[in-house]
Amino acid sequence: MNSLKWALAITLIVLGIVGNYYYGEYSLLIRVLALILLAGMTILLVLQTDKGRQFWEFTQESRAELRKVVWPSRQETVQTTMMVLGVVAIVACILWGVDILLLKAVAWLTGYGAR
Repeated sequence: MNSLKWALAITLIVLGIVGNYYYGEYSLLIRVLALILLAGMTILLVLQTDKGRQFWEFTQESRAELRKVVWPSRQETVQTTMMVLGVVAIVACILWGVDILLLKAVAWLTGYGAR
């Protein structure tokens, strides 16, 4: 029965796409409303399958877990951002220095850039 529901859902999606192009001369509002209706019917149909029910349970559990998250305060967020920016600036300076040293070493070894 699940296979039949999935086949019907795919058929509804294809009908929506083909119908949108076929009835292109009609009002955009009517086509959008028809697509919304087909999308709603497809979602309801998919939620009746085993995978659809599993997905719905997963979303409900995810929302419950998201409510348990302790979000940082504005001050903590700003402080952490500043620390990250500082560390990135320090690492950038170190890499720039190493790059200059390697460039000079390669220039010295190959004779390019010698004055």
